Amino acid sequence: MLTRSTVLPTFLATSLLVLACTPSEAKDPTKAMEMMKKPPTKNGPRDVAILGAGCFWGVETWMMKLPGIVEVDVGYAGGKAPKISYEQVTTGTTGHAEAVRIVYDPSVVSYDDMLTWFFKIHDPTTKDRQGNDDGPQYRSAIFPMTPGQAKSAQAIKQRVEKSGAWKKPITTTIESNPIWVRAEDYHQDYLIKHPGGYDNHFARDVAF
Repeated sequence: MLTRSTVLPTFLATSLLVLACTPSEAKDPTKAMEMMKKPPTKNGPRDVAILGAGCFWGVETWMMKLPGIVEVDVGYAGGKAPKISYEQVTTGTTGHAEAVRIVYDPSVVSYDDMLTWFFKIHDPTTKDRQGNDDGPQYRSAIFPMTPGQAKSAQAIKQRVEKSGAWKKPITTTIESNPIWVRAEDYHQDYLIKHPGGYDNHFARDVAF
């Protein structure tokens, strides 16, 4: 079965039908919970959040469904190297995880609400894995940028754990002050460029 780690870089750069994360059972996004989309304020405040939840194509798409989102980039976080390539990250030896960097308006959507959504759109109980995507580069991770975000991350993770909604222990790591490396251009807005492309994320109807 073809996986992201076996796709040649030249093929990734040129093909319109690139396979990345290993295909798994498709989910119908129309069945996800509906969210009222409210745009960010024009001159309002801006904060940044970095999250990892498996294949970054789907995470980017699902985080964009939140209100107050200014922009989302995909990239790599959690490792030590300030420069890294997709091919290196796929080895699972760099310490980096596929992640998204979200610029948002905190007057419209809070960091806590963003983390609650994060815990609904992926499975935080599968260590170093999302669906068929296996390896530490696919880990569930929160990368706080400030002490306040770190405190919120701990609180939300504990709340999700205590709710019992996931039935299994939460494996999400909390890794503060990450090095962020923006991914290659062909990964940005991938599911916008390739509608119907691979995405194993969906919103669960659970409460925390």
